[in-house]
Amino acid sequence: MIWPTPINWDAAEGWGLNASFVGMFIGSAIMLRRESRPPVKTTRVQQSESRLNSANKSLQSGRTPALSRSRASLVQNVCLALPTTAQLLQRGRFMQRTSDINVLSTSQLPSPAQLFEELPKSAAQAEFITRSREDIHRVIFTEDKRFLLIVGPCSIHDLDAGRDYAKRLAKLAAEVSDRIMIVMRVYFEKPRTTVGWKGLIMDPHLDGTNDIATGLRTARKFLREVLDLGLPTATELLDPITPQYISDLISWSAIGARTTESQTHRQMASGLSMPLGFKNGTDGTLGSAVNAIKAAAQPQTFLGVNIDGQASAVATAGNLNCHIVLRGGSSGPNYSPEDIATTTSALKKAGLFPSILVDCSHANSAKKPELQPEVLSAVLQQITAGDESIIGAMIESNLAAGTQPFPQPKSDLKYGVSITDGCIDWPTTEKLIRDTYTALSPRFA
Repeated sequence: MIWPTPINWDAAEGWGLNASFVGMFIGSAIMLRRESRPPVKTTRVQQSESRLNSANKSLQSGRTPALSRSRASLVQNVCLALPTTAQLLQRGRFMQRTSDINVLSTSQLPSPAQLFEELPKSAAQAEFITRSREDIHRVIFTEDKRFLLIVGPCSIHDLDAGRDYAKRLAKLAAEVSDRIMIVMRVYFEKPRTTVGWKGLIMDPHLDGTNDIATGLRTARKFLREVLDLGLPTATELLDPITPQYISDLISWSAIGARTTESQTHRQMASGLSMPLGFKNGTDGTLGSAVNAIKAAAQPQTFLGVNIDGQASAVATAGNLNCHIVLRGGSSGPNYSPEDIATTTSALKKAGLFPSILVDCSHANSAKKPELQPEVLSAVLQQITAGDESIIGAMIESNLAAGTQPFPQPKSDLKYGVSITDGCIDWPTTEKLIRDTYTALSPRFA
C-alpha cells in the first residue's frame, strides 16, 4: 500500500488518536457530505470510493470544525491511503463476479455408475437389448424385410398408464412379429419451442420441482419394466448428459428436428451404442439430417461426462447405424412418392445408405393425430408398389385419443391422455397395426 503522506502514528497517539478513534472518525468523515443526486446502481467498492472522495473534499475545504488542523491532516492522509477500486480488484480482495451470475443453485446428482449399481440391468435385459439393436440394424440395411414401427405415447407422464399401454402393446407385438418389428416409444425428454413441461426426467412429479435425481431413477426403473415385457425401447435423447444414465436400456433413439443441426448432438450420436434416426429440420429440408448422419458416422472428440460423473474428453469411433426420419416441416408433409425419391437421391449422393423412416405425426399429419393412419396407409402403398427405401414409420399413440392441457392439478388429469402432443387411442392403434400386418403380406409372399 502506498501512503500519499507518511503518517506519524506515535504523534497520533500523542494527540489521543488511537486506532479505534481513527476508524470512527473515518466513518464520520465519510458521512459529512451527501450529494443530492438520483440513486445510481454501483458496486459496494465504488460506493465506498465515492464516499471517501467526498470526505477528502470536505477535509481539504476546511469543513471539519470539530477537529484541529493536525488531526484533520492525519485523517485526510488515512482516507487517501485507502486503496482505490482498481487497486482492490487488482489485489483480488474485492474480485468482480463474472460467472454463475444467473445461476440460483446447483444440486449434485448421483453419478451414472451409482445408478447402474443401484438399478442394474439384468443379464436377460442386456441380451435382449443387444438382440433388438441387431435386429434394427438389419432392418435399416434391408437385411430384414420386417417393417420397423416405433409406436407409443408422445411422452411418458403417468407410470401406471404407461405400464398399461406397454402390456397391451407387448401382446400385440408378439402376434405380428414375423412382419412388423414393434419398438415402444418411451420418451422422457421433451424439447420445447419456448417453455413447458420438459419430460419425466426433468420434472418427474409434474409440479415444477425439477427433481432430476428422482427422474433419472424413474426412467431406469420404467425402461427395465418395458424390456421385461419383451418390448424394445425407443426414446429421443435431448440432454447430452442423459445417455450416460439410460442409454444402456435403449434399443433405438432419435435426434429431434430442433437438435439435428446441433454439433453437440451429432458428436453425442457418434458415441451412442444403438441405432439412431435423425429427423429432418423443422423447415422440412433434408440437408441438416443428411449432414448429421455423415458427422455421426465419423470419429469425434468432445467434452462429456464419464460414468463416474467426471468431466472428460470423450473420443468415439462413430456410429454407422444412423438413418433419416422424415417428419415434414413448415413447408408441409414430405412422405409422398416424390419426397421419398428426393430423399433417396440425397442420401445416395452423400454416400449414405438410403434408409427412410416416416414420422406419421408432426408436420406430416399437420399436427392432427387422427390423420396418422392416412399417412401410414400412403407409406404402405409405396412399399407395396416396390419402394425399398422406406424401412418403417413412427406413430404417436396412447390409451385415449387427443391431448389435455398442462399444467393442471395431477388429480384432474385424465387417465391415458397425453399432456404433450396429441395421440390416437388404443383401439385405433390396434386396428392400424393389424391393417399394416395385412398390407405387408405381398412383401413376404
